[in-house]
Amino acid sequence: MELIPAIDLLDGKVVRLHQGKYDEVTIYDDEPLAMAKRFEDQGAKRLHVVDLEGARRGQPAHVPIIQGILRETDLQVQIGGGVRNQDVAAKWMNAGAARVVLGTVVVKAPEVARTICARYPGAVVMALDARDGKVAVEGWQEQSGQDVIELAKEVDGWNVGAILFTNIHKDGTREGPDVEGTAGLQAHVETTVIASGGIGTLDDLRALSAAGVRAAVCGRALYSGAFTLSEAFAALQRV
Repeated sequence: MELIPAIDLLDGKVVRLHQGKYDEVTIYDDEPLAMAKRFEDQGAKRLHVVDLEGARRGQPAHVPIIQGILRETDLQVQIGGGVRNQDVAAKWMNAGAARVVLGTVVVKAPEVARTICARYPGAVVMALDARDGKVAVEGWQEQSGQDVIELAKEVDGWNVGAILFTNIHKDGTREGPDVEGTAGLQAHVETTVIASGGIGTLDDLRALSAAGVRAAVCGRALYSGAFTLSEAFAALQRV
């Protein structure tokens, strides 16, 4: 299983929200670039970056910080948060992003999402963030009513690079990922489903891998010192 460290940005800092709530924020670091370099030093090849303020505003809010990560590391960076039109997607891809992450636009303007997928085949991650099986949008502030499995099956045919699945009830809790839900979603689609939310221990990573999950993103557990990225890579090699 591929493990991808995550950096969530709010007010220029590395943070984590609890279950997507902007009023429940924990600040972990004031220097996102330094954290990205630490992840790279520990063996990371890919980095997941979320512009939380961008997700809430509907347009990127941390451009200089993310550009610095792209410029000063060799990480393959996938960028999400506020990517809701072709111009923003093109801006990030032209700046050196390996992937862009689409969320709200998949529900609210699917024709735009499909166009971006066609322009950058294999370089788009579809973020399907679910609360009680239904997809949430606008930085998780709004429920769409769309079933997550049905939407995943639809976007699976758009030549996407991956589907990022987050069970919002698990996100930022470190109480364990949604192993069953992620593995179940993977069974419905061909593209790789990336697990997100709830990872708190090395055993959580082992459980995801054992269930056939192909990739996972992790943030809070790494920030808080539950385990290092190096320890995680070593544990996954032994699964």
